[in-house]
Amino acid sequence: MTDPKLDPSTFGASFQAFLEQMTAQAPAQEPEIRRRLREHLGGDPAQMPVVSEQFAKHEHPNLHLALQAYLGQPERETELFGITSTHEMFTARLSQLAAPRSAIPGAGIDVGPVEYVNLPLDQGRVIACVRCGVHLVRRGEQRLVVYVSASAGWRESLTLEVMAAERAEAEAVLAEVRSTMRARSIYRGHVISLEQPQQGTIDVRFHRLPAIGKDQIILPQGLLDRIERQAVRFAELRGELRAMGRHLKRGMLLHGPPGTGKTLTAMYLAGQMPDRTVILLTGRAMGLIEQSCALARLLEPATVILEDVDLVAEERTRQCAGSNAVLFELLNQMDGLSDDADILFILTTNRPDILEPALAARPGRIDQALEVPLPDEGCRRRLFELYGRGLELRLSQLDAFVARTKGVSAAFLRELLRKAALFSADEGAGRVVEDRHVDTALRELAVEGGKLTQSLLGASAISA
Repeated sequence: MTDPKLDPSTFGASFQAFLEQMTAQAPAQEPEIRRRLREHLGGDPAQMPVVSEQFAKHEHPNLHLALQAYLGQPERETELFGITSTHEMFTARLSQLAAPRSAIPGAGIDVGPVEYVNLPLDQGRVIACVRCGVHLVRRGEQRLVVYVSASAGWRESLTLEVMAAERAEAEAVLAEVRSTMRARSIYRGHVISLEQPQQGTIDVRFHRLPAIGKDQIILPQGLLDRIERQAVRFAELRGELRAMGRHLKRGMLLHGPPGTGKTLTAMYLAGQMPDRTVILLTGRAMGLIEQSCALARLLEPATVILEDVDLVAEERTRQCAGSNAVLFELLNQMDGLSDDADILFILTTNRPDILEPALAARPGRIDQALEVPLPDEGCRRRLFELYGRGLELRLSQLDAFVARTKGVSAAFLRELLRKAALFSADEGAGRVVEDRHVDTALRELAVEGGKLTQSLLGASAISA
């Protein structure tokens, strides 16, 4: 018979109870992170206030650069260390890092390497930003802790936390960082658009618009002058207008048949105002009107270009409930701007007849509607010259071609000369484009291409 005192199960249970009793009696070992915070601050970090603020994912480069500017000020010394955790999805708050280990809801949190992430800038550049790291900051007698952490999961966000002996000190740091982020935003003065790769996440994409000269904008006499006055001259004189008590927010609607140059004109205007941030709203980005307008307010002076506005601003009786929400948001955002907000809306449409009256008629939303018509005879002649650049045009029947293309758009003429150049190259004639090449191209587009090709190229009734 086995002695119960020597029973393995009894011995194991007793030994476990003994270990738990000894652990409870032994003094708890202070976590390394808490020790560093305590020694740096000169007091119990668990008793010090923490002020925090969350930022959108796309503000990460701005936050990083603003922090670098703050930490790099004269006589300011910093030490940076990282945080590791056995739970990949767990992100500790600064108050948890300052608490005893038993107060941290996740085992395995310790000092580790600083984690960086490469984020895109303009022109293909990238910047390495701290994704998770603790800055121990000292300047004279002042001691601060600045903690940056990016949450993982389906909705990424960025948190900046500041710990100091006094709450006012921490709030002052956040205020300075916010101000620097706004003044030195990497998006200011660039052409950008917003994208939503997944629910709850917004990315900012940089764009490079082609250089468009004034000679490339072929419009009826005086039209470009009126467009520039409302956009470019208004921007140049904003100081004088503000001093005279004139509001700066304004909207311009460019309307006309497809292919007449509305988008090209909008891009030209953007290039003429390089000091302004340009936000493009096209395609799926139209669902991000609120976020785009918020960014425009932050980065003003700004220009918001919304192409094909009829897709979201059609009369409400013709729309489904989902598109109404986009329209209402657009109207609310335009109404919600303060009078001194230097934000220009440039809207384009092929269908001015179906636009929501509240958008097209009410001052403060659209101040000026300008028609961009099909090119007249003089404009068509200039377009032949424009799109003939790089070619050797030997056209004895230019007058006839100008007459035969009555009712076509600029886009049609551009494609006409491109196809004529193709026929020339196919013959081995090099850059020489003659009457027969243009005649063949015109017949192919106008007759063999059918009504759909004409419609796609913005042409009405033409004779081949």
